[in-house]
Amino acid sequence: MIGWFESSRHGTGDPGRVHTEGRIVRATVETAREQVAALLGTRPRQVVFTSGGTEAVNAATWGATQARPGRPVVLAAVEHSSVRDASARAGAVIHVGVDRLGRMDPAEVESALDKAARRGSPASLVHCQVANHEVGTIQPVAEVVEVCRRHDALVHVDACTSAGHLETVLDELGADLMSVSAHKLGGPPGTGALLVRRGLRVPPLVVGGEQERARRGGFENVAGIVGFGAVAEVLREPGRIGRESADARRRTDAILDAATSVEDVVVLGDPDRRAPHLVCVAVGGVEAEPVLLGLDQSGIAAHSGSSCSSESLAPSPVLEAMGTDAERSLRLSVGWSTTDRDVDAFAAAFPRVVSALRALRA
Repeated sequence: MIGWFESSRHGTGDPGRVHTEGRIVRATVETAREQVAALLGTRPRQVVFTSGGTEAVNAATWGATQARPGRPVVLAAVEHSSVRDASARAGAVIHVGVDRLGRMDPAEVESALDKAARRGSPASLVHCQVANHEVGTIQPVAEVVEVCRRHDALVHVDACTSAGHLETVLDELGADLMSVSAHKLGGPPGTGALLVRRGLRVPPLVVGGEQERARRGGFENVAGIVGFGAVAEVLREPGRIGRESADARRRTDAILDAATSVEDVVVLGDPDRRAPHLVCVAVGGVEAEPVLLGLDQSGIAAHSGSSCSSESLAPSPVLEAMGTDAERSLRLSVGWSTTDRDVDAFAAAFPRVVSALRALRA
């Protein structure tokens, strides 16, 4: 076994041990916790590290429904598949509709909570994402939280799409639980966090150890956590998120201009109140898959529908809930490494690819 110095330097020590090696690694984990908490506007003790956003969502859903068993969960069909599936597994689900832009109506949430209470089974949990992961539409989180407070329902906010791209502060949102993903904001994959409101106690999803103050069992992913903290620290630089968001918005606006200059291409979701780094369009006359393949041959990586649906042949539930043709959607996003040349390459390739595919159909 290597000595404590080498072990701790390479992040392989067990942060749960009291020897020197363990204490050194524990210090790096707690520094990262402070960095992530500062980015998301809460206290370090409220941050529970997970294996990613999906686990954080599952932990939030499991914890809330176990704390209030036998009560339904309220959500919109535009929520991420992890939210929908975790809620369905937990028990009864009440769905609320969305408009053509994919936005929830707080009045409809209140109506659903009223009906559940009249039936003698008040809702345990309401899910409300900050921004949609497919079309970017920003949700009325503050209004939904206010409604839930009147009905004694816990609120989970999926902030995986917004954190690091929009100012996303747990204490300002007023939510009880919030899930985030490191790789969505430029950090390492396989790392995320569940934020738990001060004073709230929910049972853990992953058991078998006292890690994370007995809120998530298992050896911590030290390297991923440290990387998450490092990215959070960079994003906390004064004006950093604002500058990156402005650059992303400028580039996605240019992408939309290029895409909609092609006949029969329309924007899906809210073109104005949206996450700055992603857009979604519907391409008339051709299905999405051949467009994606044509763009890929031009060196452009894009996607159709949810970023987590690559192995699914089913149409996107998000776009179906919005009443749009889920077979012809194109999801386009930019990141910290995207350049103006990348946008120019899309603007040159997209009309050519779509025109060629339409000609084949004709």
